[in-house]
Amino acid sequence: MPTPPPTGPLVTRGTIAAGLRELGVRTGDTLLAHTSLSSLGWVCGGPVAVVQGLLDALGPSGTLVVPTQTGDLSDPALWTSPPVPEEWWDTVRAATPPYDPLITPSRGVGVVPETVRTWPGARRSAHPQTSFAALGARAAEVVADHATDCRLGERSPLAVLERLGARVLLLGAGYEACTAFHLAEYRTPSPLVEVGRPGVVGWERVTEVSITSDRFDELGHDFERDRPVMRATLGAAPARLFPLADAVAYAERWLPLHRPRD
Repeated sequence: MPTPPPTGPLVTRGTIAAGLRELGVRTGDTLLAHTSLSSLGWVCGGPVAVVQGLLDALGPSGTLVVPTQTGDLSDPALWTSPPVPEEWWDTVRAATPPYDPLITPSRGVGVVPETVRTWPGARRSAHPQTSFAALGARAAEVVADHATDCRLGERSPLAVLERLGARVLLLGAGYEACTAFHLAEYRTPSPLVEVGRPGVVGWERVTEVSITSDRFDELGHDFERDRPVMRATLGAAPARLFPLADAVAYAERWLPLHRPRD
């Protein structure tokens, strides 16, 4: 059977930049972007065109930030997609290379963040499981002080982005992907958890705030109902734009009421 032709819509670097400007992205913005390439349609140039379009909309004074998480640098006893045999666990813990911000690939966040990570001039934060990569005028400032025992809290790029007045772009991604909501988890009652990961001198364990995206889709629905969120369609993808600080403040009120975690 012949391969069916693409159904489109056709998306280009130019239409991405124009669509982002129409949505409300401004030159000089600091933007935390969560993206889904496959939701856009037929993208001429793939993830490179998406990154170029984002940078075009932001201009040379803007800053693009993406999550470059590495969930595979974790305890194999907790893996489910797929699980590995228990008899492998000790070997995996001993043999997994430690995080290196220059070479460790991102995992589970899509091809656009990985493209940003490898872009010339990109900076990446130091946390071995929940790093962010950034391009542009304030990239170094955003990622500079990510504490290795603070995944997504006050000593992570999320708090820096809040201080800088950054906005969140959901481009084909849903609210379940919105990392900004995790900053609110650090400001509301949340349990602690022991996190295992490969370290420079072997397997290490650190105590962290327990984080989960559970019910983030409901949180996002209520946030969008109650707070100003710019909405448009870019290609075939829904696009949303809103201040990161608004999302965090709303989640700080919503989470204790709707998802208490003592």
